[in-house]
Amino acid sequence: MNSQSMEYPSSLVDLIINEEVHQLQIRDHWTLLDVLRDILDLTGSKRGCDRGECGSCTVLMDGVPVYSCQILAVQSQGKPVITIEGLSDNGVMTGLQQAFLDNDGGQCGFCTPGFVISSVALLKDNMNPTDEEICEALSGNICRCNAYGRIIESVRAARDKS
Repeated sequence: MNSQSMEYPSSLVDLIINEEVHQLQIRDHWTLLDVLRDILDLTGSKRGCDRGECGSCTVLMDGVPVYSCQILAVQSQGKPVITIEGLSDNGVMTGLQQAFLDNDGGQCGFCTPGFVISSVALLKDNMNPTDEEICEALSGNICRCNAYGRIIESVRAARDKS
């Protein structure tokens, strides 16, 4: 069998991204991150480690934070996915996003979408988390700038405004 005849299998999928259905023909081995960034041009979720270790690609799937680099796009068919782009309302930031901006929780900004998405899930389930609960909820995200103090302060500020 020559390399010309080797085709990657593909599937027609309906992906629900930020409350919009996208019917796409995708290769079965593409990750959700591949589709978000390269097909749908939703570049807020970052490609960091590509191993599920840094959290920069975190999105909400069925309301749960997941590493989009570790989920095959075909596995997300029919499951609502929210990216950082899907949080704002007609370009108006949420209170949590504003708290990150006000408290310099973004530093360089590369990891910020993952931290914000993880914080959304935390505050949805626990509107008054302790510092320990905040740290636990954000433990799957890495900030290379070491802005953890500002990130935690951002979540506290959003919590206190709720």
